[in-house]
Amino acid sequence: QVQVVESGGGLVQPGGSLRLSCAASGNFLDIYVMGWYRQAPGKQRELVATITGVSSTAYADSVKGRFTISRDNAKNTVYLQMNSLKPEDTAIYYCNIRHPRLRDNDYWGQGTQVTVSS
Repeated sequence: QVQVVESGGGLVQPGGSLRLSCAASGNFLDIYVMGWYRQAPGKQRELVATITGVSSTAYADSVKGRFTISRDNAKNTVYLQMNSLKPEDTAIYYCNIRHPRLRDNDYWGQGTQVTVSS
């Protein structure tokens, strides 16, 4: 069983920055796809960014150019650097770690709140 724990959320003013971290426990996670999703009040959970084991990345159009996802395989950790934050980025951010082929190997953290407000 893989444990996933997010950190780094908080309150920030529009235009500010935050860095989210997600640490996972387990073996052979370097091949797993790691990603960040978010869910705003009254909305469905949506993809923010993903990164594969060979560091291929993908982003939602709404965050391209502002957010950067990265990973440190030695630490089983994935990061989300968020710059130029907007009020519409306010949401609970969830970390996801999944095996590229084994559908049952799909793990979520409990989420971290990000609030962008003046």
